[in-house]
Amino acid sequence: MDITNRTVFIAGATSGIGLELARRFAAAGSSVVVGGRRADLLGQLAAEGLDTVPIDVTDQDSVDRARDAILRSHPGLDTIVTMSGIGIPEDLRDPAHFGAAQRMIDTNLLGTIRVIDAFTPHLVGRGAGSIITVTSGIGFLPFPVMPTYAASKAGVHAYSEALRAQLDGTGVEVSELVPPAVATTPEQAQRNPRALDLAEFATEVMDLLQTNPTPHEILVEGVLMHRWAERDGTYADLVAQRSQALAMLPSRQ
Repeated sequence: MDITNRTVFIAGATSGIGLELARRFAAAGSSVVVGGRRADLLGQLAAEGLDTVPIDVTDQDSVDRARDAILRSHPGLDTIVTMSGIGIPEDLRDPAHFGAAQRMIDTNLLGTIRVIDAFTPHLVGRGAGSIITVTSGIGFLPFPVMPTYAASKAGVHAYSEALRAQLDGTGVEVSELVPPAVATTPEQAQRNPRALDLAEFATEVMDLLQTNPTPHEILVEGVLMHRWAERDGTYADLVAQRSQALAMLPSRQ
């Protein structure tokens, strides 16, 4: 992928990984549209010089409005990144967790599908373009404290594989970005000393995107232990190790 001349829309890029990637694409010379729900953050990014659009990926009408606005102002759009996602701890012994599960499926999985559906006809019509879905190392190596988050990201992985197969021959590439834990704030870095530094993560991602051909899976070094745990025979031990965090749930106190 030539990152210097793309026209990129990133849904869910008002903070964290999405915002850092938006800035990296823009710094490389690409045109970038940042999508998000919070008007205050969109206003700050517009003042920074980034193009912005309001979007709520759980609302089909909002997705359609965002698509129409983006294609009016950026008819050459060629790259979609489905960054929107939320992760909420759940105690499966408490049926009250179901509301959180619904939110994560609606945002992480169905939100990804809504955004892809909105822009696929445009990209196929161009005969060229890229869709970058965003999953997680947790989709391959579950963190038992966040079961539905893991399930939603595993679902996006499977959907990405099927999407790639169905778009084969159209000129539209499908890549899957698989982040490990990334410290997007100083507080997160303090809570999880093993989390990758955001800037270092983004640098590795941008380098991998420029590999020829663009990889089907964008795997930074820090996520390889998650991605290949089953292949390497470390899966059961790692899940058991990660299960120790279940002690933090209210029902285990």
